[in-house]
Amino acid sequence: MTHFIKLTIFFLKVGGDIMQNIQKDIYSTPLPVRLQRVGEILSFYFVGKSEIIRLILISAVAGEHLVLIGPPGTAKSAILRLFAKLISANYFEYLLTRFTEPNELFGPVDIQAFRQGVYRRKTEGMLPNSEIVFLDEIFKANSAILNSLLTLLNERSFNNGNQVIKTPIISVFGASNEVPDDEALLALFDRFLLRVKCDNLDSYYFNELLLHGIRHEKLKIKGEDSEISPIISIDEIRQLHRNYDKLMNFSEDFINQYKSLVFQIRSEGISFSDRRVIKMLRLFCASAYIDGRQSPNPSDFFILKHIWNSIEQIPILEGIVDPVIEEYYQAHPEERRLRGIEVGVGALIKEVNMIREIIERKRSRLGDVELFSYLRNLNEIKRTLEQIQTEEAKSALNQVELLLDQIFNQFTQ
Repeated sequence: MTHFIKLTIFFLKVGGDIMQNIQKDIYSTPLPVRLQRVGEILSFYFVGKSEIIRLILISAVAGEHLVLIGPPGTAKSAILRLFAKLISANYFEYLLTRFTEPNELFGPVDIQAFRQGVYRRKTEGMLPNSEIVFLDEIFKANSAILNSLLTLLNERSFNNGNQVIKTPIISVFGASNEVPDDEALLALFDRFLLRVKCDNLDSYYFNELLLHGIRHEKLKIKGEDSEISPIISIDEIRQLHRNYDKLMNFSEDFINQYKSLVFQIRSEGISFSDRRVIKMLRLFCASAYIDGRQSPNPSDFFILKHIWNSIEQIPILEGIVDPVIEEYYQAHPEERRLRGIEVGVGALIKEVNMIREIIERKRSRLGDVELFSYLRNLNEIKRTLEQIQTEEAKSALNQVELLLDQIFNQFTQ
């Protein structure tokens, strides 16, 4: 846990004037550092979600949209709610159904104006007046609201009667259980530059998940989670957008590598339009800015793994992009990001030891289903440790391989 997060929790408990004083110090910190802190705080509350959290930050910094695909109960809305709070954004959230009516999203008709022959909606507190928007089950949008959503996503504008009003939207985040296959919804899907899988956590996160869940529930019971204060002003994000041209710095090598990746992606039959190719440049710059870098480097290409049009394309993109990123990290190991791994090697070793103790204690009483679940867990831990590339991780990896050999020998004799 970083010193900053410890301070944040302390201030949650202390509150009052002390919290107000510390806000002045926080706002004097450079914006990229505070963006990193937002990511750390979100990762502290939501274990195993750091890559998703980074992509949410990148989307907001670049002013682009992102859709999360995955089952219910994977913390999608909770992450975005806290994110909006940390950047002081007006937040709007809604669960769409086939029967959702336009007034539920865009506001009720202004009856007073209607009596005078003017048709307009009262948009205060509704989607058109929001800055961070989360629309759950977005692909259940019906035709009555689909066109308005398309205009909002693409042009940040809303037709309110005979007026076209500009909206203050920074980013819209959608969520769905599955990728749409209805042609009428493909245009809506296309408006989301990033597509991110949000699944239940791997089994080795389970202990950390329980600990985080207990802590989060205690905070809610005490009401302390409501005292979390912003560490970024939404006006700072807007100022960043106005001066975004200053972030658009690319080396010749980076552009050449990007062109090569685009050609490889297209050669695999993955649709990647010219419009999206250009828009991705904003995301690369956002990733570099959050890290405090002057220009993107190949580590930022991880974003390209999230441009898929169907779930089946995910491993194809990983096969194209991962080797380029790994080559860069081999040359610059100090810059390696760990793909959402926050539990730490120590926690993984603890999980391995727990599995070893259970297997040794039960031995002949261990059922096939239970044995299979432990083997799957160990293989997940093994893949994770292979990514970390530290001496501690290599030592832990040896322990896992020895335990797997021991289990294999024990249950195949």
